[in-house]
Amino acid sequence: MLEVHTIFDDNSTDAKAPVEYCVTDIKEAVRDRNRVNIYINNKYYCSLDISQVVDLHIKIGKKLDNDALAGLKRASEFGKFYARALEYVLMRPHSSKEVRDYLKRKTMSRRVRIKNSKTGEYSTCDKAGYDVSLVPLVYERLERRGYIDDRRFARAWIENRNISRGSSIKKLRLELCQKGVSAQIIDEALSTTNRSERDELRKIIARKANKYSDRQKLVQYLVRQGFNYSDVVDELSVESSSV
Repeated sequence: MLEVHTIFDDNSTDAKAPVEYCVTDIKEAVRDRNRVNIYINNKYYCSLDISQVVDLHIKIGKKLDNDALAGLKRASEFGKFYARALEYVLMRPHSSKEVRDYLKRKTMSRRVRIKNSKTGEYSTCDKAGYDVSLVPLVYERLERRGYIDDRRFARAWIENRNISRGSSIKKLRLELCQKGVSAQIIDEALSTTNRSERDELRKIIARKANKYSDRQKLVQYLVRQGFNYSDVVDELSVESSSV
């Protein structure tokens, strides 16, 4: 459970006796109109997504105990974490491993620069990352809503990767493997592609042939790109005979 910062009644004579927790105001957040600021006992406590306000039945006048207050703070952090993760997966398709690695990075503290509004000077401090226990919860929601799908990712990668420049099947397979996609899913995706190894080889030869005065060096380069040696020699022979 996240730590709850006790909110005291300013008129209380006993600072150790907390007053009843109550939602006293809900205001639209300035920087993000999809979030609202929640005030407990007339003091800002946290911000929530609008959908969370509905799901948690938060409204002005609602009474909260310690557990509910802690849950509110955790829901706030989850909402912020999920929003950042959603931005990441919407940038371009990502493999499940890439998403897991991203979420783990976001739990790490980092050095940030802060500008003093009065002096204009900058200082550095450590900014804590998100609660690591939220990682599986954020991942599960992304997956449930269809933002994480290695099969769809593998198909998109194979169909779009260097489509005009050319890539060998071997290279595509290695890249997907490095991104954590299973061999079974890679095989499935490759079995449905219309990309031809010879067509891909021709694309690269068309781009690189004039850059290599030494034919053998061109052969070595193409083999390093994952193409079969005999295919490379055959294709270069065809190219030479057509000149």
